[in-house]
Amino acid sequence: MALTLASSSIVSSLRCVGVGHHSRNARGSNPRLSFEPVSVGKPGRLFSVQASVDEKALTGVVFEPFREVQSDGFILPADRKKSLARQRFDTNCESAINDQINVEYNVSYIYHALFAYFDRDNIGLPGFAKYFKEASEEEREHAEKLMKYQNKRGGRVKLNAIVSPVTEFENEEKGDALYAMELALSLEKLTMEKLYALHKVAEDSHDVQLTDYIESEFLSEQVEAIKKVSEYVAQLRRIGKDGHGVYYFDRVLGEEGA
Repeated sequence: MALTLASSSIVSSLRCVGVGHHSRNARGSNPRLSFEPVSVGKPGRLFSVQASVDEKALTGVVFEPFREVQSDGFILPADRKKSLARQRFDTNCESAINDQINVEYNVSYIYHALFAYFDRDNIGLPGFAKYFKEASEEEREHAEKLMKYQNKRGGRVKLNAIVSPVTEFENEEKGDALYAMELALSLEKLTMEKLYALHKVAEDSHDVQLTDYIESEFLSEQVEAIKKVSEYVAQLRRIGKDGHGVYYFDRVLGEEGA
C-alpha cells in the first residue's frame, strides 16, 4: 500500500535513510532500508513512496486472499451431497456429537417413563409427573440443539437405537419418590460425564469452536441441574417413606415453575 506525500521536499528527505539495525555499517552486510519517490501526479505536487531493502520491495502485505483461497483447504466440493459449510470439523467430533444425541434421547425416554408412572391413578403424584415430563422435554431439546449444531458444522446426524426403559419404580426400602429422584440424580451425573467425554474429543481434535459450544451451552446448565436434584434427594431422604411428607413434597414440586 503506497504512502502518498504532497511535497517533493518531504520525499527527498526520506530518500536513502537508514533505520536502526537495518543500516549498513563498514564491516557488516545488514540490509539498508530506503524510500524511493515515484511520481503519480503533476510534477512536484504528488508523489508515492516505496520502501525497499537492497532493491527488494517491501509491500507490507500479510494477507493475499485471491492467492490463499486457491489452496486445497478452500476448494469447494462439486458434489452436491457434500457440505459446503464444513471446515476443521473432524469425523471424531461428528461421531461423538451423534453419540451425545443418543445419550440425551435415552435419558429423555427414562424421564418420560417416570412421568407415565407418577401420572397413574393409583400413584397419584402429579407434581412428580409434571417434573419428570418437563425433564424429559428438556433432554429432548438438548438432543435437538446438538442436531442443529451438527448440521451447522456440516456434519450428518445419525440417530441410533434407544434402550427401552423400565416402567416400575416402586422400591421397598426407599419408596418410589426417593428412588426416582436418586435415579434422576444419577442420570444427570451420567450426562455430565458424557459431556466431558465429548469435550475431550473436541480438545484432542483441536476444535476450539466445539469446546466453546459445549462449555457455554451445556456444562454450566448441567452443574445447576445436578445441584437442584441433589437438594431434592436430600429433602426426600429426610422425609423417607412417610406418605404425608411425600404428598406435601409432591404439591411443592408441582407448584415450582408454574
